[in-house]
Amino acid sequence: MIVWTLFITLIVIFLALDLGIFNKNPHEISNKEASMWTGIWVSVALLFSIGVYFIFKNGWVDNVDNLTPTTAMLKYITGYLIELSLSIDNIFVIAVIFTSFKIPKKFQHRVLFWGIIGAIVFRALMILFGVFLIKKFDWIIYVFGAFLIFTALRMLFEKEDHHYDPKQSFVYKSVRKLMPITTVINSQQFFIRKRGLLIATPLFLALILIEFTDILFALDSIPAILAITSDPFLVFSSNIMAILGLRSMYFFLANMIERFGYLKYSLVAILTYVGVKMILAHHIEIPEWFSLSFIGLSLALGVLFSLRSEKKDNIE
Repeated sequence: MIVWTLFITLIVIFLALDLGIFNKNPHEISNKEASMWTGIWVSVALLFSIGVYFIFKNGWVDNVDNLTPTTAMLKYITGYLIELSLSIDNIFVIAVIFTSFKIPKKFQHRVLFWGIIGAIVFRALMILFGVFLIKKFDWIIYVFGAFLIFTALRMLFEKEDHHYDPKQSFVYKSVRKLMPITTVINSQQFFIRKRGLLIATPLFLALILIEFTDILFALDSIPAILAITSDPFLVFSSNIMAILGLRSMYFFLANMIERFGYLKYSLVAILTYVGVKMILAHHIEIPEWFSLSFIGLSLALGVLFSLRSEKKDNIE
């Protein structure tokens, strides 16, 4: 439990520094700042893989799957890349939510910060439940694998012109029935008091919708990482590290998401692969280096084809 406690403490320190020092005053996140923080979070996450190696080498956590230090490190990196890549669709939905509620850019970081806190709690519960199911019922792995392949096919044949309106969602309509809501945004507060009434601001509505959206996306991402490993520490740490970098990645990619249209096919390939890997897990052992290489190559090809397509369009 010492390693778990230290890891969670480290995450709390990161979050406290983020909101309490580096983003104490609300401001619009520039592309330069977003790219810098994206690089920092990715570097921290990858450097943590060295920590994973020594944690498993010295037996500082329960090694329930009898993993070697090198295998554990590769599984962590693979899981991290899966979670990071599956966050791309989440970024698009977050951008739509902010636009719909007209959240000023200088207040968006605060909403995402508290959204991350909620995501950590909900994902921890979902991970524990998912690991329990896999350990308790061997056949559940086939259900998860089939679900991932179904998700990949749904994503592949989904129409590009689909329109998501947060104000038509069940969550938004439910919140409006429970409490009064103002459309005015004068500060970064989630609630204001007016004539003795507690009134929710659009920031609170955006936060609630982002939380529910993350839960829906976790239904894909949690089974995906469970296809790589069922070790609780590896699943939790790779998930949390990916979530921590989601805020800066949002500000880095939100304005450029249209440029990477082919990443959709990368995600389809990754989800299909991990789904098949899950179904074959009891029959064929696929080496971790292959999984890591496949995921890395899929993402690289998605970015490459997107940039080539953009260049071709500019020339035309």
